[in-house]
Amino acid sequence: MQITQQPSTPVLLENLADTTSLLLRFREDVPNAQRRPLNVALVIDRSGSMAGAPLRYALQAAADFVDRLTADDRLSIVVYDDAVDTLLDAQLVTDKGAIKSILKNVRAGGLTNLSGGWLQGCELVARHKTDQHVNRVLLLTDGQANNGITNHAVLNKTAGKKAEEGISTTTLGFGSHFEEDLLIGMARAAGGNFYFIQSLDDAADVFGIELDSLKAIAAQNLTVTLTPLGTTVIDDVLSLARPEPQADGRLVLHLGDVHENEDKLLGLQLRLPALPAGSHQLLHIAYRADAIRQGSIEAIAGEHTVQITAGSVEAVVAATDSRVLLDLARLRIARDKERAVEMADASQHREAEVLLHQLVADLTAKGLHEHFEIAEEIDQLNHYAQRIASRHLDNESRKELRDQAFQGRRSRVDLAGRGVSIDPAAHALPVVSEAGPGVELMCFREGGKLRVRVLSAGFADLNIQFPRAIRAEGAHYVVEELELSADGTFYRAKGSITRLVRPGETDPLAGSHPGSGGGRSRSSSASSRPAKPATTLADLEETDTIGSGILIQCVKDGSKLRARVVSDGFDPDWNMRFPRGIRAESTLFVVDQVNTAPDGKSYIASGEIKRFVQTT
Repeated sequence: MQITQQPSTPVLLENLADTTSLLLRFREDVPNAQRRPLNVALVIDRSGSMAGAPLRYALQAAADFVDRLTADDRLSIVVYDDAVDTLLDAQLVTDKGAIKSILKNVRAGGLTNLSGGWLQGCELVARHKTDQHVNRVLLLTDGQANNGITNHAVLNKTAGKKAEEGISTTTLGFGSHFEEDLLIGMARAAGGNFYFIQSLDDAADVFGIELDSLKAIAAQNLTVTLTPLGTTVIDDVLSLARPEPQADGRLVLHLGDVHENEDKLLGLQLRLPALPAGSHQLLHIAYRADAIRQGSIEAIAGEHTVQITAGSVEAVVAATDSRVLLDLARLRIARDKERAVEMADASQHREAEVLLHQLVADLTAKGLHEHFEIAEEIDQLNHYAQRIASRHLDNESRKELRDQAFQGRRSRVDLAGRGVSIDPAAHALPVVSEAGPGVELMCFREGGKLRVRVLSAGFADLNIQFPRAIRAEGAHYVVEELELSADGTFYRAKGSITRLVRPGETDPLAGSHPGSGGGRSRSSSASSRPAKPATTLADLEETDTIGSGILIQCVKDGSKLRARVVSDGFDPDWNMRFPRGIRAESTLFVVDQVNTAPDGKSYIASGEIKRFVQTT
């Protein structure tokens, strides 16, 4: 394995105590690589909150995943709600049609026994685990772990133990109700990946990205031990890693997978004493990994000592490397996004806002805003700083920010900046009916990101830096002017901006709500009166859509039939006032509203009730 050191400033200013950033690149080139076969378990949430479109899209994405496997790959399929069922015991993928037919019969049901489904997937992978396979569980959920083991710390610790046993876990969060801290925590502890599937039709793309990632693994379990030399202090780790500080001052970092012919980046922030002119040793690095060598897995190891030169101001300026600055900037952006969420969670909103705005100032001072990717990140940082400052970091925005931090820290540039939620600022823009003398732009979704392109004639087909807060898919805008960047590679929107809706055209923001996706309320705008009794189940209108309603399930409780809420955000153990004449075991219903009863420990179903019918 090759290791390359790249300080942000290869020459430090002599005789000045300071901090500096260091980028380490680990690379495992595999010529004419023959990929390792997969030993994978798909673990799919079929709880009530997945009912309807989410489950349909998830199953279709799973079917597409099956199509891309080979006869050398081994697959298991587990589904879970309250109960855990193994639909496909671990077997080679030799009959894709038969496997996909199994998926067609999955139906949504009760609560979310995430731990039970995941542990069953781990067990199926463990039965056929070998060093010659990539052994992984793909855990998909759209909800909260409300059945089985629900303690986050226990699940994270267990995920770490499974990783030590050679089984990693990738988590995929669907929609806006899942617990992102849990899924990200499990993925980090288990050495896997995390994906936020914000739009239903992104599901197949995300499954494809993960499969491509699995196919390209050249080495696993990369572990790096850092030993500071002299008075060097490791202030921060910018990259995604599982750290283990040692009593003797060393720092052990678990970096996970290394992919074929790609750099695995480790960014560090170091605090250094004043150094005289000349060469200095700062850090000793020892690494180990399990790599493919001549068709088999071998343990590899190596060492490296980080050296740096201190010199004059002229030498410092001449040694600047813009590529290293960009890579370190990406890592710092991701790290500070994660910190901003932590601060907001601790009600340190002002501190989080200052952190993000200071980062924007630092990036601009270094001239990095002249690179389109960093210019886009600056728009993201300003957008989330404003949301945090105004206490509007809602459920979906928080997921976007945590996802961006995760993807950025694992150096997935293609996945950084994903997010398609609509900010209230988009609705607040003035609306015009004709473009007039300005430049017409349009916002579109690409790879889970909101992009902007120019529609007016006379402009090159270049990227456009445009405020993230007013982006909305399908919206047209009129901007006063477009300014070409210094390097001529992208435009900046300048001057006043209005939203364009021509007469007779449908407004893409009509019907959407500011801050949409921010979580489910306990009731809708429907009547809060108790639900009207129906004579029989057959009297109820049927629906295959939940929409803004609440999903109810009837279950057997001893000799009685009990109604419980299976939508997220409610306590499924509370009793519910629900018409007895329509109760039938395992039947699902959609109600307009669920209110807390006067006793404060039970629910009342209110408004219209429909029977929920699942379609394939």
